[in-house]
Amino acid sequence: MNIKKILPQLLTLLVVILVFGFFSYNAQINMENRGITFGYGFLSQESSFDVQFSLIEYDGSHSYFRAYLVGLLNTILVSVIGIIFATIIGVVVGIARLSNNYLINRTAAVYVEFFRNIPLLLQIFFWYFAALRALPLPQDTEPMFGVFFLTIKGFFVPAFVWNNLDVFIYSIIAAIISIIIVRIYAKKKQENEGIQTPVLSISIGLLLILPILSFLFGGVDASVEIPVIKQLSQSGFTYEGGIKLPPELISLALALSLYTATFIAECVRAGVQGVSKGQKEAAASIGLTPNQVLKLVVMPQALRIIIPPTTNQYLNLTKNSSLAAAIAYPDLVLVFAGTALMQTGRAIEIVSITMLTYLSLSISISIFMNWYNKKIAIKEK
Repeated sequence: MNIKKILPQLLTLLVVILVFGFFSYNAQINMENRGITFGYGFLSQESSFDVQFSLIEYDGSHSYFRAYLVGLLNTILVSVIGIIFATIIGVVVGIARLSNNYLINRTAAVYVEFFRNIPLLLQIFFWYFAALRALPLPQDTEPMFGVFFLTIKGFFVPAFVWNNLDVFIYSIIAAIISIIIVRIYAKKKQENEGIQTPVLSISIGLLLILPILSFLFGGVDASVEIPVIKQLSQSGFTYEGGIKLPPELISLALALSLYTATFIAECVRAGVQGVSKGQKEAAASIGLTPNQVLKLVVMPQALRIIIPPTTNQYLNLTKNSSLAAAIAYPDLVLVFAGTALMQTGRAIEIVSITMLTYLSLSISISIFMNWYNKKIAIKEK
């Protein structure tokens, strides 16, 4: 054992423990002097405040832990929406920047330079206070396709009303498990016997057949609930039924998606350009079309360069969602680290829970992206 390698690590660990211990002791003394107790028992107490948008049932009679769940789910919702749209936009813009068409190339470049050089908070303000505030009132809104209503009060869309939804979900889970089993079996069969199994066709069939069987024999039933305008007062109108997406969610999702997509686009451009020109020329020489070259040759190799920096952008998007408090979107920071903290005064407990939550979300994203990166890696023989 080399003491020269171990000693610096032990000293670093000791310094970290001493610093953490000093601040913990200092906080404990200050809390005792002010008569403040430490503990997480407040999570079971009644919250006594409402939240304007929640994915689960919630009102002021629920506990602070329930309020925490509301904020957490709202944070995850806007992060997932942002990641999905940022990825789609980023890939399209990144490839467009490599186009030989001057108009497409320049348009993509202007998009990247414009959105990435404007502060994200300012973009959130623009979408919320400028763009969406210019939308019509509910009573003046013209429906899109007869069932969608985009108003100053939010985006109202039809909703499915389910009977025996759990049976339908079980059928989906069963289909996914069956597809995994089929893929494993097909892979082994190809390796051992050299016979290919139509995995795609079987997978599509399972995804269609099992849910259909749940409707035919499982008692599953679904109806569509369309939003209907309702008059609340002489000048106040809103929509009842369907699903309401509040303007705060729309503004935040738009800003996060458009802003993060610019960085993902540059990651995509760098990845594609990282593939040597000889690879593209060799693929073209055997008769592959430009689309086939991109899909079969360039992108599989480019993903090794694209995924690591793109993972950083996913993490940034998730953490940047905390800016939602600026427009009163009820995310984790506003609901739990804002309102709940003000009411309880439990600063250390609430801030520690909030920090640990964001840390857990970031680590989860990193683990998944690292797993995907290893899965698609080109294995050398």
